[in-house]
Amino acid sequence: MTLDELNEHAHVMDLDLHGRTAFVSGSTAGIGLAIASGLAGAGAQVIVNGRTQARVDHAIEAIRGDVAGANVLGIAADLATAAGADAVVAAHPQVDVLVNNLGIFEPKPFDRIDDADWMRFFETNVISGVRLSRAYLAQMRARNWGRIVFVSSESGLHIPAEMIHYGVTKTAQIALARGLAETLAGTGITVNSVLPGPTRSEGVGAFVRQMAEQQNVSEPEMEKQFFRTARPTSLLRRFITPDEVANLVVYVCSPAASATTGSALRVDGGVVRAIP
Repeated sequence: MTLDELNEHAHVMDLDLHGRTAFVSGSTAGIGLAIASGLAGAGAQVIVNGRTQARVDHAIEAIRGDVAGANVLGIAADLATAAGADAVVAAHPQVDVLVNNLGIFEPKPFDRIDDADWMRFFETNVISGVRLSRAYLAQMRARNWGRIVFVSSESGLHIPAEMIHYGVTKTAQIALARGLAETLAGTGITVNSVLPGPTRSEGVGAFVRQMAEQQNVSEPEMEKQFFRTARPTSLLRRFITPDEVANLVVYVCSPAASATTGSALRVDGGVVRAIP
């Protein structure tokens, strides 16, 4: 077989999302912003979301600066509330790709996590994704095509003792994604969770700087120390970048990932030792 014949028979990976609309919750910074930018780069019309118009506008500018000709819109809404979800669906009734990225975390001893904290974490990290998935599912079914992704965490498998409530919500997202995928068996709609490891987001960057100043060491040394003590199973031994997480999410949202559904996909730098 000649090279031309090989090329003719080759299956080129299709990451093209032109003609698709994607909504990414909590996408004004960090992993969410990187995912929104990656989806725009793949040709999707992307809707970014944050709680304030100023942050939404800043994110739109950042994506347009990153991706020439990006088709990007935005909406300010608090998706920890039913009213916020209703506002998003009213403004953007048709979505092909839904990335449930919104999430909060806060280290706190278990005996100081009160009912209000538990409810706030569940409303923000879990119920926000439940509401949006429920709202957009009917029209995905009507077109028999859709992508739903829950951005969970390796903390959903390795519950962190310093923030049990966060870990429990991340486990819930993995279960939610699997259960929803089961209900969509035999359709063109896939549902998956993606589990990042320790990622250099805004909050993590500030934490590392603060710890480095307190201990009078450099930031690179503080990062090495973090992985020696807090995440010794990491094979990367460094923080993952938001773009590295976004690469996997964009693939999962693409036509190329049509056989990947009901899965918990790790982009954790090898922190989780379990196989697979």
